[in-house]
Amino acid sequence: MSAADTGSEPCQGAGPSEATLHTLREAFNAGRTRPAEFRTAQLQGLGRFLKDNKQLLQDALAKDVGKSAFESDMSEIILCQNEVDLALKNLQTWMKDESVSTNFLTKFSSAFIRKEPFGLVLIIAPWNYPLNLMIMPLVGAIAAGNCVVLKPSEMSKNTEKVLAELLPQYLDQSCFAVVLGGPEETGQLLKHKFDYIFFTGSPRVGKIVMAAAAKHLTPITLELGGKNPCYVDDNCDPQTVANRVAWFRYFNAGQTCVAPDYVLCSQEMQERLVPALQNAITRFYGDNPQTSPNLGRIINQKHFERLQGLLGCGRVAIGGQSDEGERYIAPTVLVDVQETEPVMQEEIFGPILPLVTVRSLDEAVNFINQREKPLALYAFSNNGQVVTQMLECTSSGSFGGNDGFLYLTLPALPLGGVGNSGMGRYHGKFSFDTFSHQRACLLSSPGMEKLNDLRYPPYGTWDQQLISWAMGSQSCTLL
Repeated sequence: MSAADTGSEPCQGAGPSEATLHTLREAFNAGRTRPAEFRTAQLQGLGRFLKDNKQLLQDALAKDVGKSAFESDMSEIILCQNEVDLALKNLQTWMKDESVSTNFLTKFSSAFIRKEPFGLVLIIAPWNYPLNLMIMPLVGAIAAGNCVVLKPSEMSKNTEKVLAELLPQYLDQSCFAVVLGGPEETGQLLKHKFDYIFFTGSPRVGKIVMAAAAKHLTPITLELGGKNPCYVDDNCDPQTVANRVAWFRYFNAGQTCVAPDYVLCSQEMQERLVPALQNAITRFYGDNPQTSPNLGRIINQKHFERLQGLLGCGRVAIGGQSDEGERYIAPTVLVDVQETEPVMQEEIFGPILPLVTVRSLDEAVNFINQREKPLALYAFSNNGQVVTQMLECTSSGSFGGNDGFLYLTLPALPLGGVGNSGMGRYHGKFSFDTFSHQRACLLSSPGMEKLNDLRYPPYGTWDQQLISWAMGSQSCTLL
């Protein structure tokens, strides 16, 4: 996610009681969540929750981060509903045992992979997309047959309230629980043994979660963040680039883990790009963006003050205005930024876009590769070879050529980081796979023992040759 952690303020609410965790684990051990019919019913309930409470969710998101109703639909509610629908449509197929090839040693056996739920799962969500980043992994956890403890962020308190008060009414409460609290409560929660942990947040908190998981050898997915580079080649239309970069940078007031965090371009392109960005910002948000219904607000005072401090880096070419009372920061572009300045040392997570000049594509690639691997990387050029070179010479969780993070709308593509930006992946079937243990199974006949004689010692020369050949041979897949 970001430099903006999942939580940093105390809040009303309490972690789960031992009795709650015991109830959930007992339900899993009893096999309650395993049947496809149960999973289907829970997914249908989740879909009803989204539909029945659409207005409440839109209102909560507007209060938390200033999202318009349409942007709430587009970036949260519709994506979640699509995920539910996809899981319902494909659940039977995903759950099926997957037959695999055998060799001559196992020719008369059945070899397959069984997709089993892990058990009791913990999902910790952040505040920036408080519905999306809670429900999307939850869909996968339900589809895979797990019991789940959900921990929404206390910083997006209005969405947290809707999730805590209403979501349990749509799910089997012996298998699913929503718990509240801040960092202290989350720390206590992490002392319990879970069978899988899914965390979205900052690398700093991700390390804490991973250390807690390690004490129980609990497998984990970390969806983190970082500084996502955006390379703009000289050979491209500045206005087209500006339109796309501005929309993705300032969407949700820049509080998006996969948003372009800074631009790398030549001095010549910077001079063409700045007026194009000004034109895009004015067209999108008007002459006074503060009055635009399509520009969000900063989540809280702490992050507002952090972002205000970054406005002093480089030189403000566009924007720079702020209003503490509304937690408003104007869409801002910074130029003459040095890589040693604070704005280039941390994930910005706000409506500020630094432009950093480089002399060539190779210099841009080196600049990127000298830093931690980002969650996303973008490259703009009319020359396909430039985009391809950036793709082949760098590493990132996701990559966008000549566009922003529209790939998030494709459930066939995974979302996940690499290195400092996280580990693991989800969305669509990737979510089901994340929350499933792939159990290797071989079912052999209790009879036909005479065929096994050659594998028992003592081994003659002929036995050794035959076994070596049989192990290396691939037979048909048993269906």
